Amino acid sequence: MAGPAFRAAAVRVRVPATSANLGPGFDALGLALGLYDDVVVRVADSGLHIDIAGEGSETLPRDEQHLLVRSLRTAFDLLGGQPRGLEIVCANRIPHGRGLGSSSAAICAGIVAARAVTIGADAKLDDTALLELATEIEGHPDNVAACLLGGFTLSWMEGGAARAIRMEPADSIVPVVFVPGKPVLTETARGLLPRTVPHVDAAANAGRAALLVEALTRRPELLLPATEDRLHQEYRAPAMPESAALVERLRGDGIPAVISGAGPTVMALADEETAGKVEALAGADWAANRLRLDQQGASVLPLAASGDI
Repeated sequence: MAGPAFRAAAVRVRVPATSANLGPGFDALGLALGLYDDVVVRVADSGLHIDIAGEGSETLPRDEQHLLVRSLRTAFDLLGGQPRGLEIVCANRIPHGRGLGSSSAAICAGIVAARAVTIGADAKLDDTALLELATEIEGHPDNVAACLLGGFTLSWMEGGAARAIRMEPADSIVPVVFVPGKPVLTETARGLLPRTVPHVDAAANAGRAALLVEALTRRPELLLPATEDRLHQEYRAPAMPESAALVERLRGDGIPAVISGAGPTVMALADEETAGKVEALAGADWAANRLRLDQQGASVLPLAASGDI
């Protein structure tokens, strides 16, 4: 049986950073942020060539072990076969190991690029299948759902398959992220979680997660109580004490702040009036970035002019 046909032209994919959990929405809620990785993929005659600029340029592998390449390969297998060769250019802006979804961005960029460069791939790998494949590679859907769909997402597993819905976050919300210099491995942060939690804490989180949907979409004035968490942030604090202290300090000042994903980045949900003041609260050990909300999710874009990515 003949394998798939590939486009001769390169494709460019842009994927956003994401913040998962958002306090009480553990492994379920995600928010897409206006900080992006760009990837250009072209089918070549042979071999594998990877060029990486920006985040991870000194540490990421430039071979089949790269998560982006592994994701491309997995998608190509699903689409019927591998191309003869690949040329890949990465412009990485999402910090690695900081709880901003860098691994999900690489996974989503890979599978979206594989679909874009394969002729007729939409019929075999529609948007629902994209989410399922990304979740299979990542292990859970919260970050990949937000990365693929953009906006504010709620994801869950149903019959072993990932599902997600996208909601429109309130336009007035301005995320401010505080990124520390040192990473924390997701495996380390997840390993600190207990096997069981008190029923009262689970009940409290269920209520706050439901409230957070209302707060993020229609009533941002409720974000402070809506982002209260009892399931994961306190347990993970020993791995990121400075992050936990910053969250406590910001919340004590009335600013809705959470650990972003598995940390150690801290995210505050401000508005246009307060974002500048919140951003100025970062100490010397933090890189504060005022971001916008991403509404597009993973996108195939026109090729940039030379050097533009």
